[in-house]
Amino acid sequence: MAELYEELGLTSEEYQEIKRILGREPNKVELGMYSVMWSEHCSYKSSKVMLSKLPTEGERVVVGPGENAGVVDIGGGFAAVFKMESHNHPSAVEPFQGAATGVGGIVRDIFTMGARPIALIDPLRFGSLENPKTRYLFEGVVSGIASYGNCLGIPTVGGELYFEEAYEENPLVNVLCVGVLPISRLTKGKAAVPGSVGVLIGSSTGRDGIGGVSVLASQEFDETSQEKRPSVQVGDPFTEKLEIEACLEMLEKGLLLGLQDLGGAGLTCATCETAERGGCGMDVFVSKVPLRESDMEPVEIMMSESQERMFAICRKEDLEPVLKICEKWGLDATPVARVTEGDNLRCFLDDEVTAEVPASSLASGPTYLRKEQKPEYRDRVNSFNPLELPVPSNLRDVFTKILASPNISSKKWVYEQYDHMVRLNTVVLPGSDAAVLRIKETEKGIALSCDCNGRYCYLDPYRGTQIALAESARNVASSGASPVAITNCLNFGNPEKPEIFWQFARAVEGLTDGLRELEIPVVSGNVSFYNESFGEAIYPTPIVGMLGIIDNIERRLEAGFKKDGELIVLLGQTLAELGGSEYLKIVHGKVAGVPPRLNWSAEKSLIRLLLSASSSGIISSAHDLSEGGLSVSLAEACILGKMGAEVELTGELKAHLELFSESQSRALVSIKPERLDELEKIALEERVPARVIGKTGGRKILLKGLFEVDIEEATYLYENSLEQMVAGGHR
Repeated sequence: MAELYEELGLTSEEYQEIKRILGREPNKVELGMYSVMWSEHCSYKSSKVMLSKLPTEGERVVVGPGENAGVVDIGGGFAAVFKMESHNHPSAVEPFQGAATGVGGIVRDIFTMGARPIALIDPLRFGSLENPKTRYLFEGVVSGIASYGNCLGIPTVGGELYFEEAYEENPLVNVLCVGVLPISRLTKGKAAVPGSVGVLIGSSTGRDGIGGVSVLASQEFDETSQEKRPSVQVGDPFTEKLEIEACLEMLEKGLLLGLQDLGGAGLTCATCETAERGGCGMDVFVSKVPLRESDMEPVEIMMSESQERMFAICRKEDLEPVLKICEKWGLDATPVARVTEGDNLRCFLDDEVTAEVPASSLASGPTYLRKEQKPEYRDRVNSFNPLELPVPSNLRDVFTKILASPNISSKKWVYEQYDHMVRLNTVVLPGSDAAVLRIKETEKGIALSCDCNGRYCYLDPYRGTQIALAESARNVASSGASPVAITNCLNFGNPEKPEIFWQFARAVEGLTDGLRELEIPVVSGNVSFYNESFGEAIYPTPIVGMLGIIDNIERRLEAGFKKDGELIVLLGQTLAELGGSEYLKIVHGKVAGVPPRLNWSAEKSLIRLLLSASSSGIISSAHDLSEGGLSVSLAEACILGKMGAEVELTGELKAHLELFSESQSRALVSIKPERLDELEKIALEERVPARVIGKTGGRKILLKGLFEVDIEEATYLYENSLEQMVAGGHR
């Protein structure tokens, strides 16, 4: 077995521990089951010590980490269910199906809890668009997301998109899904009643994805990886759509005791996790599993990651109505398991026991506290001072270049491929600070945003992660919603390398401290390690997905200016901060310095001001300042509002600093002149600097004494640059 356990990704120490648990040598089936469940992807063996520090409780938390998705109470008897996960490695191998099955997997996590999925958000990272392979991966991923989401009838309402050389061979494809349910319908993935039946629903089982979590998602890529890579699963969104309707009908009728999807580690994961959560054991009859390939062995059946499969737990007396509902929706449904007393998970091939292991030992897995070491590059890049660089003489040219850069320009080419209006819940469309969705039958709405600047996290993972959290909260507040909970997807390189684990540990510490400052819990999430190719790691990329609640959907805000003649007010303080900025990369080709400072007192004050002013109807629009600073925020507000603006800078800093500094805790709002006093009163109470810098109107973006750009020119650059770069027409 020695050669086999190494091929399956287990260490010698882990193999010895398996023998200790079993009191004997494991057979091939058992070894395969341990290999997938003890993989980094499933066991979180390198991350769970650090993750245990995160705050996970709050007055709105109904279900926190540990289930298929997090659940928060949004009032009126309803709850929002949301989670973010990654499908990075499959998407690097086969971008269309990798991204498509990533959508399918996260959607299953949501309706498994009893919620109807209502929206998707996709944070994506790729290498340079100068590279033809990047363009191939990018187009394939976008097509896969669009195809699967559109077929399911779930709108993709927002996302994030960055292009950096650090993601050249290892793109990041993260997917967030949110659903809504009456709290009374909440279901958990557990098997707690001995004698109940486990039913496998949906697609048949094949060899696709076997070993995906232990090989594809838990190792870095190198020149030997191609032959080790398992096939990427092929998605079938039409089957999943039927599963959504069938499962929600069964839950509505009270027929299910538990529900679990089959994703990473397949049937092994679904059976051992539901058994462990319920404090029971389980007998699994692999000979009853419907197969699409007749010669599959038990180990292959238990490890297969074929998509669009659900595992439902029901009472014996409810089995017949469960099967009838599945038949009604055209779904195959087969009883394949029986819940038992005790802790044993047994697999049977006809009458032969092919595996017998403690379910809890599979579900828990080993725990490691990896070594940490500060990366050598840190002192070098942090010591660089961007303020010593020469200042460009043509600020207009800098402005237009930044506006047309791939990280700043409109992502319209992407989101126009998605259906973002299906089901008619979307009230703020892609392109604003956060997506806003109505909760039908109520006056409420929810806002969703996801954020992370990988450059900041590369320069300082602690501060960079805090900025990701702060920006996500600020985006939600700029839409008129109160931030209430987060999900996350923590994307890093190989945790066995001390420098990488140092980045991860600092990021989790930053997130922990920031969440305590905001008094917001994390309710779900995912860790994606081994995002490396040929020894080069991605930027540390801890993406934060924020959920906010709007009590009155009519008080929502958007980023675009609304009317001519309104005052433009800059909230917050601008400092001379260019470290890690878009300006520094575009103008000087550098990723260096230190990220902007973050003052939590100032950030919380700004959020309170935005919420107070929006709920009172004082402000007409709001847009946070992040990448590109004031210049980009102003341009986007003009472009989205289809109108110009006349602005005069304060003169307190050099013009390029006022325009392109990425200082935190700032927002740009527009307001009717007669309501300025009300805004200034709240700003004074919250101690937020507030300065009128101009007014809306006209057909130009006019920076007094500096330059002007026609709104048509700015709009063309902003809306068309990405599509031109994808087509190969680089500027």
